[in-house]
Amino acid sequence: MSKIEHDPVQVREAPWDMDNQDYKAGVSDTIEVKFQGTAADRHDMSMLGKKQVLRRQFKFSTMLGFASTVMVAWEFVLLVIPFTLKDGGTPGVFWGLLICPFVMTPVYASLAEVASMSPTAGGQYHWVSELAPPRFQKGLSYSVGWLIAMGWQTFLCGVSYCTAGLILGLAVLNSDGAYQIQSWHTTLLTIGIVTFCTLFNIFLTVRLPLTEAIVLILHIVGVFVVIIPLWVTAPRGNTHDTIFRWEDNAGWGNVRLASTIGIVPMIGMLIGYDCSVHMSEEVQDASRTVPNVIMCAVAGNAVLLILVGITLIFCLGDLESALYSPTYQPVIQIFYNATKSRAGTTVMISVIIVIFLSACVGQVATASRQMWSFARDRGLPFSGWLEQIAPGWNIPIHAIIVSATVTSCLSLINIGSYYAFNAFNSLGTVSILFSYTITIGCLIWRRLSGNPLPARRWSLGKWGLPINIVSLCFTTPMLFFYVWPLENPVTAQNMNWASAMFGGILIIAAIYYVFKGRKEYIGPVMLVKRME
Repeated sequence: MSKIEHDPVQVREAPWDMDNQDYKAGVSDTIEVKFQGTAADRHDMSMLGKKQVLRRQFKFSTMLGFASTVMVAWEFVLLVIPFTLKDGGTPGVFWGLLICPFVMTPVYASLAEVASMSPTAGGQYHWVSELAPPRFQKGLSYSVGWLIAMGWQTFLCGVSYCTAGLILGLAVLNSDGAYQIQSWHTTLLTIGIVTFCTLFNIFLTVRLPLTEAIVLILHIVGVFVVIIPLWVTAPRGNTHDTIFRWEDNAGWGNVRLASTIGIVPMIGMLIGYDCSVHMSEEVQDASRTVPNVIMCAVAGNAVLLILVGITLIFCLGDLESALYSPTYQPVIQIFYNATKSRAGTTVMISVIIVIFLSACVGQVATASRQMWSFARDRGLPFSGWLEQIAPGWNIPIHAIIVSATVTSCLSLINIGSYYAFNAFNSLGTVSILFSYTITIGCLIWRRLSGNPLPARRWSLGKWGLPINIVSLCFTTPMLFFYVWPLENPVTAQNMNWASAMFGGILIIAAIYYVFKGRKEYIGPVMLVKRME
């Protein structure tokens, strides 16, 4: 990939009366000089028609830690692999993980280039507003904004819930059967975890870059804490069967279909690295740093993901006992079956828990910044309140609190129905993947329309259009299979409700848009002022 440098662009005066706008370009006088960013950052904010109100406290290394640990790729694959083996078996995991980087790298390369054009916390909905055909800009941008807002809220809820499940699973493992998990226990602990992460984001936000950099070290070291004991102590699976024995244990009656259904979730294990994009307004030299962070985080996490995923499928041991473990966490049972040590299992799982807690902290930041940005463009109810930045704090406290509240409310669903909770939780991946697809589709249209792309400091050069087209060819079928149920016959319990939830969010957004949003929502492109 080539990186093309463009000469600095002079910012022309806005064609509207800035005194009548809420978006005065410049830097808030409450931000210390060291957190105001570079000249390029100030130019970008002026070009975007926005005022710098957040501290630019992240640099490349700390942002790389943030992006790598917010999306807990190798940690999360440990939790999901046992449940995906019905479709395709272990070969589906093996080949899916190997294919994953080749599928997701062009996708993120496409997004990285757009992130360099418009380094804004709004991310995909802003990009769609700039790149889509004029007649569709506002509607598409508004829809994508709602989807990624809910996508990140459900991501946050899912990781918090997984963290709670692992903590309670260790309690079961070390209690000699004296403790049994109740659904309300998991919900209450989920709310407690979100509360902790919220308080961290409010009162220790200046420590967030350092925290993420430290956890990045644990994220890398933790791989060896997990895989070495498994390779040493676990029974080894047969190489040929593990890699080539495809299975249809989900009742589809077609091994190829079952294998495709099983491979897609593995390919999608790297979805979510737009997290760094939504922190763009807190990154120094964002138009160069954020694209580099995206690509490095994806590459690094892909390697770790493959190492851990392949290790697990070769060291599964007794899968039946893992699936029906009293801990309700197959990974805990797999570790215990391998090591025969509660202390060893506890140490291995504790490393994962710490990383998950850090991910929750980062996801509160990501979800709240995206919500705040969308509110800044009047895309959500109570936008005027959500967009407020408390003087001296330089963080979107209201959006942080709302993100925590939404996650807590979603976790309550688990008390009534675990299946309903999982149904809503599956919305996150589909929503975020859809936003990638729409963004790349609009980017392709812009290239083919003959209109020059905005200047950017990170560019795909002449390879841009082919990479964009390849990306779209990957994400579209992934979306199709991401809404498939995992087994047949399909029941209310095992149905993949992501499509219904996806449609429901769009209907809610449409209703709000008709009655209020269309009068208030400001498509970001209306505020952008470029001189190319």
